[in-house]
Amino acid sequence: MDKYHRRKFLKGSVLAGLSAAVLPLTVHAEVLAVAPQKKFKHWVWTNPDLKDTPEELALRYRKYYEAGIRGIFFEHDSELHFRAAKAQKLEAHYWIWTMNRGEKSLLAEHPDWYAKNRKGESCADQPPYVNYYRWLCPSREEVRQYLESVYETALKKDYVDGIHLDYVRFCDVILPVNLWADYKLVQTSEAPEFDYCYCEVCQAKYKKQSGMTLSDIEYPEASPSWRSFRYQQVNEVVQRLSNLAAKYKKPITAAVFPTPDIAHRNVKQDWVNWKMDAVCPMIYHGFYKENVGWIGTAVAEGVKALQGKFPLYAGLYLPDFKNNEELGQGISHALVNGAAGVSLFGDVTDASLAALKKASIDK
Repeated sequence: MDKYHRRKFLKGSVLAGLSAAVLPLTVHAEVLAVAPQKKFKHWVWTNPDLKDTPEELALRYRKYYEAGIRGIFFEHDSELHFRAAKAQKLEAHYWIWTMNRGEKSLLAEHPDWYAKNRKGESCADQPPYVNYYRWLCPSREEVRQYLESVYETALKKDYVDGIHLDYVRFCDVILPVNLWADYKLVQTSEAPEFDYCYCEVCQAKYKKQSGMTLSDIEYPEASPSWRSFRYQQVNEVVQRLSNLAAKYKKPITAAVFPTPDIAHRNVKQDWVNWKMDAVCPMIYHGFYKENVGWIGTAVAEGVKALQGKFPLYAGLYLPDFKNNEELGQGISHALVNGAAGVSLFGDVTDASLAALKKASIDK
């Protein structure tokens, strides 16, 4: 993404109920060295720079592989970057925004496809928080077909190894706490201007399924059935895209909010119940004003909820770490608590690669 300022805005509470069997959060690389050896798989999120040369890419991606990275999520389509990564034995996956789609042509041609908040305001002309927040309504069949066409275009490319979903959720009804001051907000409740989607299609579909009229519910934001209905709408979009990926025999993964609890509460995202090849929870501890040890806690919660359905790779935001020693600690917290690897977002340097290699002991 361009994009660290976008990622800084977005990526997401107190966690409870973790089993006593969860490994201690203070375990680091020294303990990993004597633990049973496990082969970890690491990823990088990046936005291809069209100024890169083939020589620069070959060197960069060789270093990635040597550090234990095995795949890259590319935010934009650059055949040069995809093929250069594949030449160094890295998987090259296309990272695509899903429900947040602000193309000018789409806004002009289909403003009715966009989500509406509890006040009746549409993302098409009144986006929340920031101008690029243009959320589609997941209940609409036209939207589902449009997204299928977007992803199918990517899946057809021979140099694309898989697809990676982002923004596959509703708008943040609650932002990560570290962002409240930036927007001069205190979000201890679900404000109507950030609560989506209340369009006529969602309301009609909900009434057909539940037998209840949404406008008759005094506090819809507190309704369990209305909340579950919205989880279901995004889940159905994911299922359609998962089926499409299976058709092309390519893996599908997603960037999701850090824990099932936060995903449910902040963005109405139910990733534990998706059909995926893997998820990358964005465990950006600084966004939630947590310390590095919380990375392990969040991983443990996600792994426990998934019950082995598919791997979890802990998403780490490099600017959140004070130094590379602390980064190594964060990686260790993730790995000893069940992550299959990590996914890095930010400026991946030689020093951060060294910290990754040391912490993971990738054999």
